Amino acid sequence: MTEPLVKLLLIDDDLVFRLGLRTWLEQFPDMQVVGEAETEAAALQILAASPATLIILNLDLGRAVSTWTSRDQAVGLQLCQLLKRQYPQIPILLLSASPLPEAIAAARQAGAEGYCAKGTRATELLTAIRQVATGQSYWSANAPRTIAPSTQVGAALPVSDRPLVVSQRHPLLALWQKQRLSGLQQIDAALAAITAQLRQPGLPVLDRAVLAGRWRELRAARWVVNQLLAPPEPDAEALRDRSSTLSDISRWEESGWEESAWEESDRRISASEPSLRISTGSELVASVPITSPELAARPLQSRLFDRTVSKLQSPLQNLTNTPLEIDILREEKKRELLYIILRKLEETLDELRFAQVQPAQFLEKQPAVIRDLWVATTTDFFGKYYTLQLGAMNLEVVKVLLQDTPTVESEILNKTPLSWDLFAYLLFQIPLVVDNVPYAAHTPEAIERAECLLQNLLLQVANAVIQPLLNHFADVEVIKQTFYDRRLISTREIERFRNSLSWKYRLERYVGEPKAIFESQYELLVLDSRGIAKTSIYSPRNQELRELAGLQLAVTLVLETRDAIAPRFRSAIAFLGSGFVYVLTEVLGRGIGLIGRGILQGIGSAWQDTKIGKNGERPKQ
Repeated sequence: MTEPLVKLLLIDDDLVFRLGLRTWLEQFPDMQVVGEAETEAAALQILAASPATLIILNLDLGRAVSTWTSRDQAVGLQLCQLLKRQYPQIPILLLSASPLPEAIAAARQAGAEGYCAKGTRATELLTAIRQVATGQSYWSANAPRTIAPSTQVGAALPVSDRPLVVSQRHPLLALWQKQRLSGLQQIDAALAAITAQLRQPGLPVLDRAVLAGRWRELRAARWVVNQLLAPPEPDAEALRDRSSTLSDISRWEESGWEESAWEESDRRISASEPSLRISTGSELVASVPITSPELAARPLQSRLFDRTVSKLQSPLQNLTNTPLEIDILREEKKRELLYIILRKLEETLDELRFAQVQPAQFLEKQPAVIRDLWVATTTDFFGKYYTLQLGAMNLEVVKVLLQDTPTVESEILNKTPLSWDLFAYLLFQIPLVVDNVPYAAHTPEAIERAECLLQNLLLQVANAVIQPLLNHFADVEVIKQTFYDRRLISTREIERFRNSLSWKYRLERYVGEPKAIFESQYELLVLDSRGIAKTSIYSPRNQELRELAGLQLAVTLVLETRDAIAPRFRSAIAFLGSGFVYVLTEVLGRGIGLIGRGILQGIGSAWQDTKIGKNGERPKQ
C-alpha cells in the first residue's frame, strides 16, 4: 500500500543538521520537504505560501551563542506555541539535543504531538514522522517526563544568561520573571526590526543615524532590565549541570567544530552508506548515494530561493531614480511575474543538472540559457495561445513579443552582470569572488552576494518580458485593464513612461555604462523590505574598458580629467579663498578698524570740547 505524501517544514537554525536531515528524507518517496526556516518569520512566510502536513521543530532554536541556557529552548517553545495557535491543524514533531523537562511539558501542553531526541536512530525517527503525520502522537522513550514541582507548566522559559531555579520559597518569582521575559521580548523584537532596516541598501544618512541611536538606546535598556531583574543564582546541582554542559561546548570550540562544520558536512554527505546518525553535538552523518557536487548544491539553492520568496512578500515599489519596465504593472502582476521567473529558473537548473552540463560547457550555453528562461517566462506569463483582436486582425501576443528577441538580448539579457557566476554557484558550488576575495559557497559573504545576483537576474528578466509589450501593445485597452497600474493607464502617462525608458537606455549606454566600467562596478537591482533598490558591487572590468570607443571613451576621459583637475582646482580655490580672507581681515579690516578708532577719538574730543565750552573756559595753568 502506498504511503500518503508527507509535506514537511523543517525549522532549525543548525544549517548542517538541516542539510543532512533533508538529504536523508529525500530518499523516501512519501517524504517531501516543502521548506526550511531558521526563524519564526521565515517559518510563517513559508506556511502561508506552501501549506505543510507536518512541522519538524528544533526545540533548541536560537542556540547560536557559546553558552547553553534555558533561553535556548524558550525561543523554540514560544514558536511551538505560536504555530499551534495559528495552525492548530498541522502536527508538530519536536527535536532536541538536550531537552529540559519543563520545556517538553510546556510544549506538550501547547499541543505538540511528538518528540524525539537528536540522538534517535533513523528507523525510530522515520516511524515518529509517519506516525505524527497521520494524526497520532509519538513521545520518545527517553523524553524527560519529570518536572520540578515549583515550575509552572506552560509558563514561558526565562531569557537569561544563566539557568533559572524556581523555588517554592519564592511564589512571586514566576510573575517577576514573566514580566522580565515580556520586556526583553519586546526589546529584542524592536532590535531585530531596527537591524533589518539598517541593512537595507540606499538608506538615507539621516535615517541611518536616527536608527543607530535607537538601536543603542534599546541595547542600553536591555542591559538595564537584565541588571535590575536578574534571576537568582542557581543551586549547586544546577551549577554542576551547567559546568558539565559548558565543558562539552568548550571542547567543541577548541576542536574547531564551528569552522569545519561545512567541510565535515560536505564530506559526510558524499559518503555512500545509506544511514543516518544524529548526535547531541549537532554532528550529522547523512549518507545517501550522492557522488556529485550538483546534488550537494541543492540545499544552497533552496535556501536562496526561500529567502527571495520571503522578500517578494514585501512591497515592490521602485525606490531607484530610474524607471523600470515593470513599474507599469500592478503590484500583484509584478509579484506573479517574479514568481514565474523563479519557478522557471528552478526548472532550468534542474534540466542543466539532468544534462550534466560542465562549467566550461555552460560558459558557451549561458546566453541561450538566459534567453530560454525569458522565452519560457513570457509564454507562461501571457499564455501561449493568448490572442488579441486589433481591428480585423487576430494577433498571437507571445509570437509578436518574441519577434523582439535580438533587441531584448542586446539591451537587457546579455548585459545582466555576473550571470555565469550565479549559475556556477548554484550548479557546481563554485566560490564567489567578493571584493577580489573568493568565498566558499557556504560562507555568509557568498550567500549574500548570490542572493543579490539572483534578485538582479529576476528583475532584469522581468523587465525584458515587459519591454516588447510596451513596444507593440502599450495602448491596447485589454492589456491596460489586465496588467497596468491604474496611475499609468492614460495615453499621455503611457507615452511619458515610454519616453522615460528611452532616455534611460540612452543615458545608460553613453554615460552610465562607461562610468560603471571606469569605476569597476556593476549596478544591481535588489529587493528589500521597502521595495526595489539599487546597489553597487565591485568587479574588475579592464577588458571592457579597453574596448570602449567613441562617445563612451570620451566620457571616461572626461571623468579622468575631472579627477586629475578637481583636487588641484579645489586646492587653488581654497588657497585663493584663504588669501581673500587674509586681505579682508588683516589688511582691510585693520584699516577700517584704524579709521573707526580715529572717528571715535574725534567724536570723543568734540564731545569733551563741547562740555568744557558749556561749563566755562579751561582754568589757566
